[in-house]
Amino acid sequence: MTLSFWQRNDREADADCDVAVVGGGIIGCATAYWLRRFRPALRVALVEGGRLASGASGRNAGFLLQGAAFDYVTDRERYGAERARRLWHFTRQNRDLIASELRPRVFALEASGSLAVAGTEAEDARLRAAVRWMRADGAPVAYIPPEETNRRLVGRGFYGALYVPSGAALHPARLVRHLAATSGAAVYEQHRVVALDEAGGRYVLETPVRRLWAGQVVLALGAYLPLLVPELGRYVRPVRAQMLATVPRPPRWLQLPAYTHDGYFYLRQTPDGTLLAGGARHLHADAEVGYEDATTPALQADLEAYLHHHFPQTQGLAVRHRWSGTMGFSPDHLPVVGAVPGLPGCHWAAGFTGHGMGYGFRFGQLLAEHVLGRPHPEDFDLFTADRFERARPTRLRTASDAPAS
Repeated sequence: MTLSFWQRNDREADADCDVAVVGGGIIGCATAYWLRRFRPALRVALVEGGRLASGASGRNAGFLLQGAAFDYVTDRERYGAERARRLWHFTRQNRDLIASELRPRVFALEASGSLAVAGTEAEDARLRAAVRWMRADGAPVAYIPPEETNRRLVGRGFYGALYVPSGAALHPARLVRHLAATSGAAVYEQHRVVALDEAGGRYVLETPVRRLWAGQVVLALGAYLPLLVPELGRYVRPVRAQMLATVPRPPRWLQLPAYTHDGYFYLRQTPDGTLLAGGARHLHADAEVGYEDATTPALQADLEAYLHHHFPQTQGLAVRHRWSGTMGFSPDHLPVVGAVPGLPGCHWAAGFTGHGMGYGFRFGQLLAEHVLGRPHPEDFDLFTADRFERARPTRLRTASDAPAS
């Protein structure tokens, strides 16, 4: 995006801060929160191109899941036993911090537990195998046999499930806005950063509205990071997810958020009986890549077919809303953090692969510690970008195939 002569010379007065956090989603708002929490005198600016939570952080199902993008057996195979264990506990800490540090009633936190539900015999076998490893690693779970799984879901056609007592659900947009409001940061909405440069030992963020000056910068732009810094496109790829919401039908029959078919489908029901469902991206992998914010009849039809097949009570239930959101997927499906090339006082984080809620609040704490120069923040090594230089090439699923919630 460029600025005309008239726009450039008819803007608001410049603003100044110690740290500018660019991106008003869960990662940006959590980072702003923790920066002020650690150093109350710090002048923090939260800079968002649209409205707070207007991106993926306000368009997801609101799940607080533990672990990485796959089941625990697959996580151990991909990342190694120790790293899989640490990732699970990192996301558990995220859930616990949200419950203890914030005001859960503001964003409708439901600490109900969650279900990982098998859609195939092979997935069921992995869930059964995961129980032993998860319990040994301090992750209490319970396997539920197929008949009981279908009874609890008031559904049909599922295999077994894992009940994770620490799983939870919330209103994601309210969480993001709550973090921004309690961070004490100066919030600049509708300020899309079109250029980032260094001048006189400080960093200059150009927006159509005003210029902002900062001592340090954090880019928490998710999938949109490469649009500002193209060199970082190797770490994050834009992938679209679609969801729908039905009209309310009380009483509520689905009490727990459910993540099914390797995460390629997911659903939850709100207290008023509204059913939220998302997924089916794996059936349209090539079409669901890019930045276009739109729903497609084919994928939405597959979402409805999934509901009607597994939950006959949804047949004839009207859909009142459909939407999409663009997520940032990393090459190995784990978050990535690094320094902006050529701008050593600028940091970035991206690649949450559809699991930003599961990582976000704790990740903001980690990123804030790094920005403030705290030596060797715990768990920071899990996410650094240099892992891609250290690792030997491995065969991974394509980014458009990874599950999301």
